[in-house]
Amino acid sequence: MTMNIPTELQERSAARNLLPLVAIVFSGFLSIGIPLPALPLHVNGTLGYNAAVVGWIIGIQSFATIFTRKFAGSYCDRHGPKQSVSLGLPLASCAGLLYLASTRIADPLSSIAVLTLGRLLMGPAESLFLTGTMTWGIGRVGVAKTGKVMAWQGIAMFAALGLGGPLGIAIQQRFGFAGVAWTTIVLPLVGFAVARTLTALAVTRGHALGLSFTGALALIWRFGLALALAAMPFAILTSFLVLLYGSYGWQGAGYAILGFSAGYIGVRLFFAHLPDKIGGARVGAVSVAIELCGQLLLWLAHDPMAALAGSVLTGIGFSLVFPSMGVQAMARVPAHSRGIAVACFMAFIDVASGLTGPVVGVVIGWYGYPAAFLAGALACVASLAVMWSGSRSDSGSATVAQG
Repeated sequence: MTMNIPTELQERSAARNLLPLVAIVFSGFLSIGIPLPALPLHVNGTLGYNAAVVGWIIGIQSFATIFTRKFAGSYCDRHGPKQSVSLGLPLASCAGLLYLASTRIADPLSSIAVLTLGRLLMGPAESLFLTGTMTWGIGRVGVAKTGKVMAWQGIAMFAALGLGGPLGIAIQQRFGFAGVAWTTIVLPLVGFAVARTLTALAVTRGHALGLSFTGALALIWRFGLALALAAMPFAILTSFLVLLYGSYGWQGAGYAILGFSAGYIGVRLFFAHLPDKIGGARVGAVSVAIELCGQLLLWLAHDPMAALAGSVLTGIGFSLVFPSMGVQAMARVPAHSRGIAVACFMAFIDVASGLTGPVVGVVIGWYGYPAAFLAGALACVASLAVMWSGSRSDSGSATVAQG
C-alpha cells in the first residue's frame, strides 16, 4: 500500500498542474465554437450572402491557423509558453471586437470585410494559445505524461466545440450576432486571467539551440501523417453523417453524433493514461483499428442503429490517436524545441481538416454518401501502414545501433 502513495501523489500533482491549462483551453475554444453555428445565420440571414461566402467565412480561420503554426511554435520556444498564451488569448478577444465592429456597419460588403479580418485574426490567436498550453502542460508535468496532457486538453477542446454549438445558436437567437461577438471578447479574457496567475517555465535562450520548423517536421512527420490520416474519418463524420442519414430518410443523426462524442470523451476520461503507460505505438495502432471498424460499419450500414454503432466505434477509436502519436513525436524533440514541434504536429490536423471535405465531396459526387465512409476506412488503413513503416524503421535503426 505504501508503494502506491508516491504514484497517487504524482497523479494528484499532475492534475493540479493541468487543470488551470484545461480551463484556459476550454474558455479559448468556447470563443471559437460559439460563433461557428451563428456565422451562417448572420452571413446568410442578416448580410444576405450565399452558401459559398458562408463556407469561405467559416473556413478562412483554418487556413489562417495553418499558416501561423510555424510562427506560434517559434514564438513559444523563444519567449516561453506563458507569453505565447498571454498573446494568443487577447488576440482572440480582438477578433471578437472585429466581429462586434462588423455588426455596427450598415453596408454588407464593408461589414463582411471587417468580419473576415476578425476570422483571420482568430487563426494566429488559436495557434498561439493552443501551442502555448500544450507546451506549458508538458513542461509542468513532464514529458513522461505527454499523452495525459494531450488527452486532457483534447477533452477541453472537443467539449468546448460541442457545447459551443447550442450556445452559439441560443445567443444568436436571443441577442443577435452582437451577443456572439461580446461572448467572443469576454471568454478569452477569462482564460488570460487564469494564465497570469500561473508560474512561467524557464526559457532556454539562444536561437541556435532550437529546431527549425523543417527540422521538427523531419523528426515527427511520420506521427503527424499517421494522425492526419486517422483524423480524416472524424472530419468525414462531422461533415457528412447528417447527409447520409438524410439520403436514407433515417431519423436520429443527432444521436449518432452524440454517440461519437460519448465514445470519444469516455475513452479519454478513463484511458488517457494508456499511451504514457504502455506506449503510443501500441495504443495508436489499436485505436486506428477500432476506428477502421467504425468506418466500415458506417459504409455498410443499412439501418440507423448500425450507423449509430459505427459512429460510437469511430469516436472510441479516434479518441487516443492524438495523444498516442503525440507521445512518440514529443519524445523525439529536445525540450527547448517543444513549442515548434507541437505547432508542427498540430498543423497535420489543420491540413486534414482543410482537405478532407473537398476531396471526399468529390468522392460522394461520384459514388454517393456511403462511399465517404469507405474513404474514411481507407484513410485508417493508410494510417496503420504509416505506423507500421515507422515501427519497422525504428527497429531497423535500433538494430544498426546495437550492431
